[in-house]
Amino acid sequence: MSAMAVGPALVIAAEEVPSLLDHVILGCSDLDSGIAFVERYTGVRAAFGGVHPGGGTRNALLALGGRRYLEILAPDPNQTNLRSSAVRDVAGLKALRNPRLLGWAIHPGNIEAFTVELRQRGIAVEGPVSGSRRRPDGTLLTWKTAHLVDDAHGMLPFFIDWDGSPHPSVSAPKGCNLEWFVINSPNPETLRKTIQHVGIDVSVNRAATLELSTAIVGPGGRLEATS
Repeated sequence: MSAMAVGPALVIAAEEVPSLLDHVILGCSDLDSGIAFVERYTGVRAAFGGVHPGGGTRNALLALGGRRYLEILAPDPNQTNLRSSAVRDVAGLKALRNPRLLGWAIHPGNIEAFTVELRQRGIAVEGPVSGSRRRPDGTLLTWKTAHLVDDAHGMLPFFIDWDGSPHPSVSAPKGCNLEWFVINSPNPETLRKTIQHVGIDVSVNRAATLELSTAIVGPGGRLEATS
């Protein structure tokens, strides 16, 4: 994972921000430390979002301009009764020495229709499944998500439909923008074909390491992060 303070402005092509990107997930072992980390580089402090009951995690959010946001995700120390499917993920968060990108989500619209279309094209997908969390102001947010069975080692997104709930970017602290979100790969041609088959848009750059890469710019500087 890399991060740096303010540097020369970069000219990023519009296609280097996926058009349907909903949110980017930055994992960390401790939420307060993760919030401070992001604030140190961007100058904007993320706001506590809530907890994921049974998932063993809690989050803080930061708007990224438009209908996008950053989710800082960390273990919830107050949860002890976790779903079996969440135990491994929480253990992975606790083991992180530095914040890093864990994944990203796009909003395809009607998620039921979208997953039907994927299956008709021979793409294996799990879901949709429902989820929820309650904001500190008491508002209950609900959503539906679906995941690709083969997500190219975590490079491809999952899909989310906010199911009528207000989008989290509306109430999240403002001031930051997503400068780029791309995938780096030693074999970009193969990954591009997969992306095209799924029907999403994200730039894939040739690089030595397979990783997600993003830059977030705020009034206090730039945060660059990778997976």
